[in-house]
Amino acid sequence: MTGSITISEAALASLIGLTAHEIPGVVGMAPANLKEGISRVLGRANVSDGVVIGREKASDTYTADLYIVAAYGVSIPTVARNIVERVEHTVKNLAGIELSATRVHAVGVQRV
Repeated sequence: MTGSITISEAALASLIGLTAHEIPGVVGMAPANLKEGISRVLGRANVSDGVVIGREKASDTYTADLYIVAAYGVSIPTVARNIVERVEHTVKNLAGIELSATRVHAVGVQRV
């Protein structure tokens, strides 16, 4: 059987966003840019909010930047490590894609 499978960047961002939300200590995702912030204000939140996918054309690999809001009282470095490990594992197993870099940006802290 021949053919190819293409996974869109939007699908990849959704997969990463859903995975990040499962990590204990993550309250939610934060807008990664002004356009996303405006969409959220207008009530159009999405599971991929706070996830920015980059594609390195030379090596045909992807990077992921996640903008999170952490729960007050948790160890942010521990939460970030857990996110990186789970996201990279999930993306590799479910999408067959290895991320060349996964960066977590804690942009807020909130009481739960």
